[in-house]
Amino acid sequence: MNAAQELLKLKNDELAQHLMRFFKTGKGQYGEGDKFLGIRAPKTREIAKKYYKTTPLTEIQRMLDNPYHEIRLCALLMMVFIYEKTDRKEEIVNLYLKNTKNINNWDLVDNTAHKIIGAHYIKTKNPKIIKKLAESNHLWSERIAVVAQWSIVKTKEYALLLDLCEKFLTHRHDLMHKAVGWMLREAGKQDEAVLLGFLDKHCKTMPRTALRYAIERLSPGLRQYYMKK
Repeated sequence: MNAAQELLKLKNDELAQHLMRFFKTGKGQYGEGDKFLGIRAPKTREIAKKYYKTTPLTEIQRMLDNPYHEIRLCALLMMVFIYEKTDRKEEIVNLYLKNTKNINNWDLVDNTAHKIIGAHYIKTKNPKIIKKLAESNHLWSERIAVVAQWSIVKTKEYALLLDLCEKFLTHRHDLMHKAVGWMLREAGKQDEAVLLGFLDKHCKTMPRTALRYAIERLSPGLRQYYMKK
């Protein structure tokens, strides 16, 4: 048995219907057409951990092409394990970038972008990949570029994040506003002055969603100050 086969055996139609609503798979929604088996993420992660050592990249590619969301998630989580625990880092980065069309919902991005693309930037200090993703005009690639910063800001490096946040302040999609605000909040955990400096410059023009996410961990007084400014 392989990972995909084990996941297929766990199919739960009732939970699948709930997940399809949660991940906005209806017509015109951001996850339009995605299919679900009905498996909770912790179980998918457990299966990824069980199989990553024995699953060839050719099989991972087949899983990434699978119409079921959980099978794609499992493939991506296996890639994270392979990236973190082996020396096949370049192969994994290349496979990830080849499959951005299949990394097509926020949980697929948020569970992996910082652990592969962000980690790779920390290793190489080359922003080319992130900048290319940011210039793609593809929602999920753009979110990958932003969420990749989650690892990077923990190294006290903020310039790339701040450039991306400025770029995406006027983005068309609420999912990017949330990502921008979230990563600004993460930067603020490391250095509040970085967050406050950005807010002082942009709070009047930031989308309200981005602003609310960014100020979530500030003191009540500061939150009120920036919401009213």
